[in-house]
Amino acid sequence: VQLQASGGGLVQPGGSLRLSCAASRFTLDYSTIGWFRQAPGKEREGVSCISVHDGTTYYVDSVKGRFTISRDNDKNMVHLQMSSLEPDDTAVYYCAVAPYGSDCRVKSLFGSWGQGTQVTVSS
Repeated sequence: VQLQASGGGLVQPGGSLRLSCAASRFTLDYSTIGWFRQAPGKEREGVSCISVHDGTTYYVDSVKGRFTISRDNDKNMVHLQMSSLEPDDTAVYYCAVAPYGSDCRVKSLFGSWGQGTQVTVSS
């Protein structure tokens, strides 16, 4: 099981980015994919996740209304569209997988952490 996050970069406050999580060696259909982020000196926190089979989503309060998680079953990928970005969104973003039906708020259920992608929001 391998996951690879991509799409990070430098963006000005108020800007947008789309992150992608690509899976290899397994299909995402019956899994839960989560996006997490870790800023310097802070713990890794859950941002959003999706149950790939039925599309159920979860967002942490700080990103509700700004971030949208989606699935692309044909390409075996999950995306995180981030809009109205703020400096506090600056972090390394990771995707990880958990069994279908997992509680998105329980970080310990997630594994196969790939290399993250850096998101920097700065003017």
